[in-house]
Amino acid sequence: MPKHLILCDCSGTQNLDQEALSQATGLPCSKVHSALCTTQVEQAATALEGEDAIICCAQEHRFFDALAEELGRPSPAYLDLRDRAGWTTDQASTLPKMSALVAEALLEIPTSKTVDVHSEGLCLILGAPDVAFAAAEKLQDTHAVTVLLEQPIDPPMTRAYDVISGHLRRAQGALGQFAVTIDQLQQLDVTGRNWTWDAPRDGGQSICDIILDLRGDRPLFPAPEKREGYVRADPKSPTALADAILTTSQLIGTFEKPLYVRSEPLLCAHSRAGQTGCTRCLDVCPTGAISPDGDHVSIDPMICAGCGSCASLCPSGAITYDAPPTDAQMRRIQTLAKAYLDAGGTAPRLLVVDAFGREMIELTARHGRGLPADVIPLSVDALNSFGHAEALAALTAGFAEVNVLLSPKAERDTQDHEIALAAAIAGDHLRLLEPADPDQLSEQLFAPAKGCAAVETPQRPMGTRRQITRQAAKALMPDADMLPLPEGAPYGAVLVASDKCTLCLSCVSLCPSGALGDNPDLPQLRFQEDACLQCGLCANVCPENAISYEPRLNLTSAALSQVVLHEEEPFACVECGTPFGVKSTIDKITEKLAGKHSMFANPDAARMIQMCDDCRVNAQFHQQNNPFAGADRPRVRTTEDYLSKRKDH
Repeated sequence: MPKHLILCDCSGTQNLDQEALSQATGLPCSKVHSALCTTQVEQAATALEGEDAIICCAQEHRFFDALAEELGRPSPAYLDLRDRAGWTTDQASTLPKMSALVAEALLEIPTSKTVDVHSEGLCLILGAPDVAFAAAEKLQDTHAVTVLLEQPIDPPMTRAYDVISGHLRRAQGALGQFAVTIDQLQQLDVTGRNWTWDAPRDGGQSICDIILDLRGDRPLFPAPEKREGYVRADPKSPTALADAILTTSQLIGTFEKPLYVRSEPLLCAHSRAGQTGCTRCLDVCPTGAISPDGDHVSIDPMICAGCGSCASLCPSGAITYDAPPTDAQMRRIQTLAKAYLDAGGTAPRLLVVDAFGREMIELTARHGRGLPADVIPLSVDALNSFGHAEALAALTAGFAEVNVLLSPKAERDTQDHEIALAAAIAGDHLRLLEPADPDQLSEQLFAPAKGCAAVETPQRPMGTRRQITRQAAKALMPDADMLPLPEGAPYGAVLVASDKCTLCLSCVSLCPSGALGDNPDLPQLRFQEDACLQCGLCANVCPENAISYEPRLNLTSAALSQVVLHEEEPFACVECGTPFGVKSTIDKITEKLAGKHSMFANPDAARMIQMCDDCRVNAQFHQQNNPFAGADRPRVRTTEDYLSKRKDH
C-alpha cells in the first residue's frame, strides 16, 4: 500500500494545496485539517488506521506516537513541511519545495551502525574537597563513587563512597572504559578507630566508567564536550554543578554508541617505510580519536565524536562517513534537486544545516520571515561531513547555490577548506553563513541573489568522492581543461626536476595510490594525475629533493593515462648488450670508482660496474680469487675404497 500524506495547516497559518501536492508527489493526500493535535483527534486517529501514514507536522510527534500506541498501530513517519516551507513571508509558490521535501522523506536511508557501551556507574570525581564531597553525597546512592583529592586530608567518616589522594598523571578512554594512572597514590586504611593514609606510590592504575571533573582547571581531554562519559563543570557555578551532577546520574546502563566512520587501511596514505605522508585526519581530529598505526592510521570508535572532518579531508577514501553513508547523502541531495525541478521550480538553493541550524530555521519560521521558497534545507547530523564533493554534486544536480550554515560545534577550518576547494572548481556558487540570530539568517537568504545560474542539464555523478568531484567539475566547467586549486587540495600534479632526478624510483615503490610508476623496459618515471593524492610521500622520500607539487584539477583525458615525467638513455651491458640502469648514473659511478677504489683498482673489476646483474655474477665466478669459490670438495668415498682398505689389513 503506498504511503499517504496527512495534511494539517496548523490553524490556518499555512497554505496547503491538497490536489496540487498529490499531483506533484504522486502520493494520496488527506484533506487539509487544521488541528489534528487538539480538536480533531478523532480524525487523527482515523488517519492513523491507514498503513504508511506520513504526518506532515514534526512538532507534535510525541502526541501522535502516544495516539498510535493507544490504537495499537505502529508510529507514523513525520515530515516537517510547516517550519521548512509553509511558514514563510515569500509570496512565491512553495509547491516545488514541498514536493522536494516529500521526495526526500520517501528515501530509505540505512540506519547507523552502533555498538553497545556498558556503564556500571563507577565514577571518579576530581575537585576541591568541599565540592567533590558534596557531589559524591548526591551520587552515592546510584553510583560507585571515588573522590580523588590532590592532598591527603581528614575525610568524612563514611563508607558510602571511597576517598583517595594523588596526582592524576594520565586519563584515557571514554564512557564505560576510562583508564587512569595516578602518582603519589595514597589510600585510606579504614580499619580501627582512626583512619590513616598509607605510604604514597607512583603508577597506580585503575578503571572507571565516568569522570566528573570539578577542578575548574584545564580539561583532561581535547574537545572535552565531545568526550562521552567525561563531565566537566565550573565549581564556582551552582547551576553548572547541578547540571553536571544530573548528567552524571544518568550515565549508567547500556548505551548505543554510533560507529560514525568506516576505514579502509589499505587505501590510507599516511606513511610508507617509516616516511610520513598524509596527516590530514590526524591534524583535524578534535578528540584525538585518530592515531598513527604503522603505514596507516587507527580510529578509536569509542572516542570518535562523529564530526566528519576526517572523511571530508581524506584524499584516498580510506576514511568515509558512515552515519549515513556517503552514497545515501548524495541520493538525498540529488532527490531534492530533481523533485524540485520536476514540480516546476527553477534555480533552487541548498541550505545545509545541523541541529543548530534546524533550531534557527524553526525560530525564523515562527517569529520571523521563514525561509525563501527556493531555499531547500538539507539536515545533516555532522556539518563537516558535507564537504567539497557533496557541494559539487549539489550544483551538478541542479542547485544554483549551496549555503552552509556554520554551527558553533563545527570545525571552522574544515568548512573553510572545503568551501574554498569547491569554489575553486565551481566558481562563486557557495557561501558559508554565520548569522548572529534567526532574523539575520532570513536577511541573508532573502537578500538579492548573486545571479548564479544553475547548470543547464542536471546530472547525477556516481562513484567515490574523488570520482564524483571529477564528473561534477566536467559538468559544471565544460570548457575548462585545467583548474588551479588552493594549497592542500587532494588533486594535482607531481613535478620532477629533471636535473636532479636519478631515476632511483624510490617514489614509485612508496606511492600509495599507484599514481607513480616505472617502465620495466626503459629508465622512465611515469605518472597518472587522476590517481595522485598529493599526500607528500614521494617528495619526503626523494633523496635528491627533486619532487614538488602543483595543486590543480586536470579535466583532460591525459589525467586518466600515464605520462612520462622523466626518462634517460639506458646503459647497455658491455658484455651481453642488455639495457640496464641509467647511462648517466653508470657513467658517474664508473668515473668515481674505476681505478680509484681498492675493489675496482684493476680494469677487469672496474669493467664489472658496466655489466648487468647476470654478467657481473658470471664474471665474478670465473675471475681469480673468486669470492664465491670455496675449498676443493673432498672425493666421494666408494665401496671399492672400503674394500681396498680391508685388503691392506
